[in-house]
Amino acid sequence: MQRPGKGKTPRRPGPKKANNIERDPVGVYCRIRPLGAEDKECCVEMISNSMIQLHAPDGLKANRNGDYKETQYSFKKVFGINTTQVELFEDVAKPLIEDLIRCKNGLLFTYGVTGSGKTYTMTGSPGDGGLLPRSLDMLFNSIGPYQAKRFVFKPDDKNGMEIQNQVDALLERQKRDSQPVIPKTPSSRQKADPEFADMISPEEACKLENVDDDCCYSVFVSYIEIYNNYIYDLLEDAPFDPIRPKPLQSKILREDQNHNMYVAGCTEVEVKSTEEAFEVFWKGQKKRRIADTQLNRESSRSHSVFTVKLAQAPLDADGDHILQDKNQVNVSQLCLVDLAGSERTSRTRAEGSRLREAGNINQSLMTLRTCIEVLRENQMCGTNKMVPYRDSKVTHLFKNYFDGEGKVRMVVCVNPKADDYEETILVMRFAEMTQEVEVARPVDRPMCALAAGRRHRNQAFRDDLSRRLEERGGPSNGDDPVLLHQLLESLPPLPPCELLDPADDQTIPRLIEVLERRHHIRQMLTEQLNHTASKLKSMLQQFDSQFSSSEAYMKEQQSKLSEKEKIIINQRAEMERLEKKSKTLEYKVDILQKTTDMYEQEKRSLQQELETREQRLHMELSERRRMEQRMQGMVTDTKLKWEKECERRVNAKQIEMQNKLWVKDEKLKQLKAIVTESSGSCSTQRPEKPERPSRDRDRNGPQKRSASPSAFPRPPPVHPTHRRSHSAGGEKWVDHKPPSNLDLDTVMQPIIPNAIKVSTPSEKALSKCQKYVLRHQELASDGEIETRLIKGDVFKTRAGGQAVQFTDIEMLKQECPTVLSRKRRSGSAERACPADDTENRVPVVTSSGQGYQKRRKP
Repeated sequence: MQRPGKGKTPRRPGPKKANNIERDPVGVYCRIRPLGAEDKECCVEMISNSMIQLHAPDGLKANRNGDYKETQYSFKKVFGINTTQVELFEDVAKPLIEDLIRCKNGLLFTYGVTGSGKTYTMTGSPGDGGLLPRSLDMLFNSIGPYQAKRFVFKPDDKNGMEIQNQVDALLERQKRDSQPVIPKTPSSRQKADPEFADMISPEEACKLENVDDDCCYSVFVSYIEIYNNYIYDLLEDAPFDPIRPKPLQSKILREDQNHNMYVAGCTEVEVKSTEEAFEVFWKGQKKRRIADTQLNRESSRSHSVFTVKLAQAPLDADGDHILQDKNQVNVSQLCLVDLAGSERTSRTRAEGSRLREAGNINQSLMTLRTCIEVLRENQMCGTNKMVPYRDSKVTHLFKNYFDGEGKVRMVVCVNPKADDYEETILVMRFAEMTQEVEVARPVDRPMCALAAGRRHRNQAFRDDLSRRLEERGGPSNGDDPVLLHQLLESLPPLPPCELLDPADDQTIPRLIEVLERRHHIRQMLTEQLNHTASKLKSMLQQFDSQFSSSEAYMKEQQSKLSEKEKIIINQRAEMERLEKKSKTLEYKVDILQKTTDMYEQEKRSLQQELETREQRLHMELSERRRMEQRMQGMVTDTKLKWEKECERRVNAKQIEMQNKLWVKDEKLKQLKAIVTESSGSCSTQRPEKPERPSRDRDRNGPQKRSASPSAFPRPPPVHPTHRRSHSAGGEKWVDHKPPSNLDLDTVMQPIIPNAIKVSTPSEKALSKCQKYVLRHQELASDGEIETRLIKGDVFKTRAGGQAVQFTDIEMLKQECPTVLSRKRRSGSAERACPADDTENRVPVVTSSGQGYQKRRKP
């Protein structure tokens, strides 16, 4: 099934099987029930004779914000609310009855939500019979004159049939007739069983014309129900016990020699008329489980299966009796299934046993959906998944129809009221999936090797023989008083035979003369009879020879006719196959056309998107080139700037080192001067003059220099006290010091009391404090490191996290007093500052208030 509003991507066909089995899809039909008087809103609309459309109810649209849209579903045929039972039977069940008479199996089941009219479609009502009574009527109207006598066919309890001879069948019939019939006590509480004459009018009767009259037929029916996943025989005659009524015993499923499933021990009743078959059906219908629910007054609580089994066997060569060969018996069956409706316990308000029944019904229907889905996947995708038939008795019983051969048809019953919209959607999806499953087409059974028309020829011979005998006076019958009286009147009358005198010699001679004449007439009649018999015998021989020649000619003509019929049948089958193939190809072409249109539209949209992206890419590439050129210029400028800065810093460092070396040299000179003075005071004792140390030797020789006192007085040592930061208050702080910061070992260091020191801020730490400070270090333009204290307030966000709003920035900067003197370096010793050292640098603190916010997500 395909929704016309939305195209589907066709699946890749699976690998073809080696055998050339022709398959047909499952025929799915839809029947719409008329809307009830209490229902106002309708959600199902019939668009055509093969398509329906579902509308979401107004209340459902309001509740789901309009997510539901109108959906369309197609079927093999859709029957509207004005469709009669006759029209439904003509399209759905009549072909199955024709296949049943031609030895082909069939399966017909109704499916739908509870209260959608499934039982009415299958059974009908008085005056408007459903599919089941009409099927029985057509079957018996077609095979009525050719039925075998009762008990000629007998089930073998293994899903097969046996043929009994005439004597055994006669004994069985006499035994059945001799059994006493126990009349039932009429009860006023029980409803009278509907008669079949009330179900179907004589004008609506139909029959199959081309029935093989060289076979004898016999019909057997059985009726079972599947309740809570157990099988019960509805035709089983259980002994009636008014005190302790015994429940029905459940049956089991078995597999016969042809791998077909059947119910072991099930009662099969041989019926000879439509009335008898319908009476048997109604006998089992009264035992079926039906209950009253919130949605249906007579809701079926079980799945019912009514099986019609047709046994047929050919006549012998004379056309008088059935051929006593079990291999020539053909058995075909038609299963009419009334599935219980799916229901939601929230709507039916089922409790106790009703709740359990609803659960088992829904479970069995779910298993049926699963089996159909796996079959569809195996056939369309070429997979070989195991189909879970054994999970439910319903699917296990009809396994051979889907895996074997036979025609399967399903009638989907729909209630258009708005309350069943969601359940109807599920039913439509199941029907859509079922139509894609294919089953093997049933093949024709081989015909009997005997000549056709045996029954007709035998009957014609008997009629012609009786007619000829009647024309010639018919056979003599001494027991007939009319013929005897005519014969006596044709003879000479007897004279009086009374003797009054013993010496009477006239009466006896006269009597003898009359008797002699009678004897002569008798001889003449005998000769005439023999002549007539011989003449009749010759005529019979001549007729026999003519009949044999006519029979040979008829056989020849019959063989030619049969060949032509076969050719016609093959041509019709080929035409039907080609028509179906044409329809299938048209359907596939439509799908491919829709798919092609969808792909073309998608291709155009993708091409447009591709062109848009190419334009965007070209723009980005051009922008990237411009950015690269700009960045290259910025890199070149920055490189030149930093080269100049590095050169400047190197020069400044060289000047600083030269100043330090100059200071050391000055100190060394002072030390030498002190040593020279001390040596001058001791020169009076030493006559020799000390040699003045060479400047070059002091410069070249590596000598250890001791720390010399400075020419200027050193300031007192500075104690390592710390500077209190401006952040010292009563609040609790988060002191964020990144691990990349350096320890400057300066005298003045910021200290924040009541602070939690962290290297990475966390949600836990921020939640415990009211203030936040970040220590940030960067390199200044003069080569010194600046430290900035970025401070802010911590507050909670709406989502439950923590955020920081920055309010102030405090900057700590170090400056060396000797930097300015190094720039104005001169050769005089007065400008030197030997007392300055890196350890005595005074940090300079500057603060600036800038308010900006930094948020941290939880």
